[in-house]
Amino acid sequence: MPQAWSSKDERQYRKIRDSAKKRGKSTKRAKEIAARTVNQTRRKENRTPNRTDSGTGNPNNKLENRTVRELRNRARELRIDGRSKMDKSELVRSIRSHS
Repeated sequence: MPQAWSSKDERQYRKIRDSAKKRGKSTKRAKEIAARTVNQTRRKENRTPNRTDSGTGNPNNKLENRTVRELRNRARELRIDGRSKMDKSELVRSIRSHS
């Protein structure tokens, strides 16, 4: 559990983790579910900064339907050079040719 969590967050984490384990989830998956839920609650309550630049978009959506920020994040994952200077169409082309 992260250091920035309050005691309430820690209690919520343990309760969700234990509940997920009772439903048959693996320990690793139960911890992930609990942490994501607590962090989501903290974001909704404005107790943590929103990280708007971390996502790569829904993988079920076409590349053309993703935002430039999401495409740049995907290009970063693929280690495509020059991505910061590319426009949307160039990012789409680079990601497709890299995959």
